[in-house]
Amino acid sequence: MNTAYYLINTLCDLYLMVILLRIWLQLARADFYNPVSQFVLKATNPVLTPLRRFIPGFFGIDMAAVVLAVLVVALKLALLYALHIISAEAASWFEWVLLIVLTIVKKIGTMLFWVLIIRALLSWVSQGNNPVEYLMFQLTEPLLAPIRRIIPAMGGIDLSMLVFFIILQVLNFLMSDLFGSLWLGL
Repeated sequence: MNTAYYLINTLCDLYLMVILLRIWLQLARADFYNPVSQFVLKATNPVLTPLRRFIPGFFGIDMAAVVLAVLVVALKLALLYALHIISAEAASWFEWVLLIVLTIVKKIGTMLFWVLIIRALLSWVSQGNNPVEYLMFQLTEPLLAPIRRIIPAMGGIDLSMLVFFIILQVLNFLMSDLFGSLWLGL
């Protein structure tokens, strides 16, 4: 059972993060000729191209990718339920929908955390001409710039990333509390 849980959880979560990264790249208007962006496009296009025939975009948001993210999480939960890894005897359809949404939001937070960590590490070792670093800058700068306007650099030290990590951790605790109140702690 542990092996099945690990495989299902890992494969579904990795593909979910690729899908969410694609949505994020589009929202940030990041460089789609970047090698990382090209990987994301090639990994998601085979599934998204047919979905786009039926699901149009909405205000610049790729709704086909959003639906695909929901389907991946629903598939993950259905497989875990079918294999009796999770139990949800008394769960209503509303609780399932809420669990799917919370899972996606939690993965967005996890992805934000790791992208910020990668950006911080690359800023220490990179010379500034790394395509991955430029992509991380494009993704995170819209999130960090408003914090910098409120809390400017002090003595040459930018605290915006630290403040964002604190906000992200608070949100993570709130999500964990919501998961705990449901019947499952993914």
